[in-house]
Amino acid sequence: MTAQTSESNPLRAWQPQHDFFIGIDSDGCVFDSMEIKHKECFCPNTIKHWNLQPVSKYAREAAEFVNLYSKWRGANRWPALITALDLLRGRPEVLARQADVPQANKVREFIASGFPLSEKGLLQYKEQHPHPELDQAQAWSLGVNQSIADIVHGVPPFPQVRESLQKMAPVADMMVVSATPIEALEREWQEHELAQYMGLIAGQEAGTKEQHLALAARGKYAPQRILMIGDALGDLKAAQANCALFYPINPGCEIESWQRFLSEASDKFLNGTYAGAYEASLIADFENLLPDTPTW
Repeated sequence: MTAQTSESNPLRAWQPQHDFFIGIDSDGCVFDSMEIKHKECFCPNTIKHWNLQPVSKYAREAAEFVNLYSKWRGANRWPALITALDLLRGRPEVLARQADVPQANKVREFIASGFPLSEKGLLQYKEQHPHPELDQAQAWSLGVNQSIADIVHGVPPFPQVRESLQKMAPVADMMVVSATPIEALEREWQEHELAQYMGLIAGQEAGTKEQHLALAARGKYAPQRILMIGDALGDLKAAQANCALFYPINPGCEIESWQRFLSEASDKFLNGTYAGAYEASLIADFENLLPDTPTW
């Protein structure tokens, strides 16, 4: 039922080519695509498919806070949807309008089911648990995907990303570790000719980020030689769950973060001086950027 049990999983079958491994998130980390995807694709479809027109302003603010400016940044779309709806439901302006913000209980049950939190996972779950709300959820997710396919083109990687990948490719195995659907990942990485540097591209269909690292890297490389690069707390947690190191791409300071990786952090990773005080200081600064309480 779950992605990680597949005997044909390419992550499980991956064999090291180098002594070092680097997992890299995609949206908001390599590509400056978080803003356009959430503001132009996710938000309009959330308002449309979950009937939030009466409180559209506040629905947009809740969705943007969850997906861009909070500790939930970079989360899988299904838990992120629930978090945004819950925040919206408790907002004073929404309560004053007596707006009907859905509980989305069937979506919650899908999230808790153990099925992969992907399009395929939802379809499999729906076969066993048909319900109109799940049809609504599927329409929302497909609408998001269609909007992304229509709108998100020509969004380049952040400066210094290409140079960083070129530097590390001869000495480290690299994999895309993302909660984005694989179709979008492959299109974006190929569009900008970055896929050539990656041994694997793993999206939501292959499981969670934690599972990606566990299957592809844990036990195959020394822990101090496994690095996760990401822009969200979920990336940090995936690294920590696998006893791996973490390098943050700080939201709002992405260019500076990649420049620091290229000129400083990458060398520390390769020469064994990254872990300890250096990594801890980077993570502390990163965590301070992602609050769990909205300003309202």
